This record gives sequence, C-alpha cells and structure tokens, in this order.
Amino acid sequence: MHLRRTAALAAVPLFALAALTGCSQKTSASDGSDASADASATSSGSADAAACTVDKLHLYAAGKLTVATDSPAYEPWFEDNDPSNGKGYESAVAYAIAEKLGFADGDVDWVKESFNSSYTPGAKKFDFDINQISITADRAEHVTFSDGYYTADQAVITLKKNAAEASSLAGLKTLKLGAETATTSLTAIRDDVQPSQDPLVFDTDDQAKQALLHGQIDGLVTDLPSAGYMSSEISGSTVAGRFANAEPEEFGLLLEKGNPLVSCLNYAIGELQSDGELATLQKKWLSGMEDVPVLK
Repeated sequence: MHLRRTAALAAVPLFALAALTGCSQKTSASDGSDASADASATSSGSADAAACTVDKLHLYAAGKLTVATDSPAYEPWFEDNDPSNGKGYESAVAYAIAEKLGFADGDVDWVKESFNSSYTPGAKKFDFDINQISITADRAEHVTFSDGYYTADQAVITLKKNAAEASSLAGLKTLKLGAETATTSLTAIRDDVQPSQDPLVFDTDDQAKQALLHGQIDGLVTDLPSAGYMSSEISGSTVAGRFANAEPEEFGLLLEKGNPLVSCLNYAIGELQSDGELATLQKKWLSGMEDVPVLK
C-alpha cells in the first residue's frame, strides 16, 4: 500500500492516476503476490439486480450498510478525514456502491478499522472495508475480497537533488529507500529494485516523511495516487517514476471470510464499471499523474 499522509494537510491539490489500469498498496511484508497470483484471491461470483435489494442482503446491521476504513482517512482517497462526506475516491465509490444496492446516503454507517487488523482472521464488525487494500492470495486465506475497484502502480518520491538517480531502477539500487510496513510498496522495493542496502521500514507515513526530509532515506515508495498527493506536501520533492506492474495490482473491498454479500458487491462494481461511473470518479478524484514515467 501507500504511505499515510497527515490529515491536517487537507487543503492541497489532489494528484494521482486517472486510469483503471495502472498499491496498493498494502500487503504483508512477506507477500509478493498480487490479484492475479491466485484466482481464489477474489470472489468470482456476481449476483443480479433482483437478488441485490436491501431486504435480501446479508448485512451486519439490518437495513444499514456498515462500511469500515482506517482513521485518519487520508486524501486523495477521503477528504477532510471524514469518510461520510462522499468526498475523495474511496468515499465516493462506497456511496456509489450503496446507491446501486438501494441504500440512501443516510443508511451508510462508517466505522473505524485499522489497516493491519482488517485482514486478520475472524468475525468482522462491518459489511466491507474500503482502505486501499491490495487483493492477494495470502490475505484471501483469511478474508473475502470483492472484484477490484481500482488498479494502481507503485511510485517513488525523492527530493529533487536525488531525482536523476531515482529515475531508473539501476539508480534506485544505490539509494536508501523506505516504505510503510506491511505494504506492497515494501514488496516493490525488495522485488523490483533489489537495492544494495536494506530498505527502512516505518510504522507511519509521518515517520517516513520525516525520514525523507532529514536525509535518513533518499526515496519513499508508495502507490501512485498517494505519491502525487504526498509529494505536494513535501517541499522540494518530486515523483521520480512509477514501477511497471507485470500483473495488475488491484484494490478490493474486504469482507469477513465467506460473506455472501460479496456477490452483490461484485454486481454493483460491475455496474459502476459498465456505466462509466468508476472512470468518472477516478477522473474527478485521482488525476494529474498520467505522465509520470515508468522506471526502467
């Protein structure tokens, strides 16, 4: 996944990727698999409109759609640290899915769930979690994923003085890189760059940002949408490039293992894709990074 940004810096222009093809983001530190690594990582079933009315859905709370995400909730995925306002890509997607299933906005209840606890085994106190969670086969052993609602690349942020070296995979090998723990960003460093020195691993985005600013690391890896926004927060930084994905890396809605609601979520996502609404939401909330070069 991406690194997290501080919610206090919310009035900054949004940047990101405006295409369905392209971290999350987050994965276990030892997990190099992605959405295509195992067909079982996502649910293959999709229901139809007749089966997906509110009264027929398997819900955590009757008549309500209970949606989880982390706190703070960061841009460009959410805005003003308020998932319930419908602003930011993931907030907007959650409400668009709710509408497809027949829920009014007021019937969507938001709850807090930390990223690292979301994919642990066991019962969940929500219908689904939307939090830039990459679909992986390892995670799917313990939870159920919907079909993907966003596909993203990983990218590297560096200070401009290091931009030339950070613009190629060979140059990155010589730099001190860092990423948030338990993320596909960390996997990208280890697998794609294979740097000469071990990457630094951070518990929070604030730690990683400070490390970049104070010279503890030369480059910070996160998903491309988050990279654009984070770079706008770090004076003198730039997004040097993005990694080419051999296989698409997708974010999925996370559910309790075996939750039958997934078939109706897949139906809703399919409808949003076919009618162009997902693409419209991406253009609105995740745009401006289309020209970031691929690292070679």
